[in-house]
Amino acid sequence: MRQGPGETRARIGRRAATILASLALVATALPAQDITQIKSVTTTRTTVPVTTGVVDSKAVNALRTMGAYLRTLKSFGVDVKGARDEVMSDGQKILITGTVKYLVRTPDRLRAEINTDRKQRTIYYNGKTMTLYAPRMHYYSTVNAPPTNEQLLDTLRAKGVELPIADLFLWGTPRDGVKDLTQARYIGPSSVDGIQTDQYAFRQEGTDWQIWIEQGSRPLPRRLVITSVDKEEAPQYFATMMWDLTANTDDANFVFTPPKDAKSIPWNKSTYAAAQKAP
Repeated sequence: MRQGPGETRARIGRRAATILASLALVATALPAQDITQIKSVTTTRTTVPVTTGVVDSKAVNALRTMGAYLRTLKSFGVDVKGARDEVMSDGQKILITGTVKYLVRTPDRLRAEINTDRKQRTIYYNGKTMTLYAPRMHYYSTVNAPPTNEQLLDTLRAKGVELPIADLFLWGTPRDGVKDLTQARYIGPSSVDGIQTDQYAFRQEGTDWQIWIEQGSRPLPRRLVITSVDKEEAPQYFATMMWDLTANTDDANFVFTPPKDAKSIPWNKSTYAAAQKAP
């Protein structure tokens, strides 16, 4: 599944999260420091307000604490259920849903099983090679890969592949994008799939976004909502995350064994273009 209206930006600043209608009553209880000044910026689609206001240190510290905790995890599994708006040529928004199942072992093992309404892809990375497998089309492509998960993300991005919720691998690093925040606020406690979390809202240029972080000793991200306010249609991306910190991350889980009916093909620009259109 593509990650939403564009890549996340640790980098998340290209997208956005709006406060859910069910929490509208909370807005009246926000502190006076959240009063903001408005200026305008012209985009290619429309002129939209860009809000500059107080960056609440509590919200920023929560984001940094979450990132630091994520970087301590040596292995994990996380199932992401997401939905994004795809804007049609006439401006109508179409909802696309999908899932991605990550299995990760630092510093050099990653598997991502991506399923959407339109595509199925699995990525295998074993520290030496990376394989992209399309089960419906029965083809796969294997290339040499860099030695770390973070470098793999950069390699994939250069090849035109953006993994969903890639910020999971960037939060807690110098590339987390915290310096780009123009506004940050704490919204309040909230339950996500029965787990107690704290909800935070952030703004960056062109983007509003929210994150729900688990309370207690495991500050894991549990929900993410992003809205591209620099687009006239303000498309959104929504994701919930279920974590398994005891997942089996033995080497065999990151090795691709091609089925008998699978065909190996070279990875080049034409291959990737075809892969984008294929189911």
